Amino acid sequence: MSVNPNMDLTTVVDVTLTPEEKSAMDEVLSANRDRPGATMLVLTLVQEKVGYISPPMQAYIAKALGVPLSHIYGVLTFYSSFRMVPLGRHKISICLGTACYVRGGPMPIEKYQQVLGVKMGETTEDNRFTLEICRCVGACSQAPVVMIDEDILGRVSPADVSKSLRKYE
Repeated sequence: MSVNPNMDLTTVVDVTLTPEEKSAMDEVLSANRDRPGATMLVLTLVQEKVGYISPPMQAYIAKALGVPLSHIYGVLTFYSSFRMVPLGRHKISICLGTACYVRGGPMPIEKYQQVLGVKMGETTEDNRFTLEICRCVGACSQAPVVMIDEDILGRVSPADVSKSLRKYE
């Protein structure tokens, strides 16, 4: 779900905010809203507390900071560290750094997408897995590499994909 940055804020604010999300945002906003250039700090701290910044949260923050929703949306989409949807319980990162790429890193991608039923950057419907690309995990001698949470799996081929997921049931 994306939000139209030109949308009237009253159409999304408080629509689907949980009490926990609202409380976390209020805590961060009350401590930081008056700081110069507070947007980046507020978004970072809210994401640390909640894990992501949904469209209703974006609208809430924009209204509280007195900035256009397009400003919040622009920051979130410019910096790759921000998430607009929650992560799954397990994060699968497929390395496409130089060593992994040239040793077949792209090959397991299609198989992971097929087995999980999601595309890169998406989370499974059961919130079990999020599938992402990363650039280097520092295990180049084991390329191609896949990380599942903190576990590094080396020399991964498409045939290894289903087996690699079993531990994370």
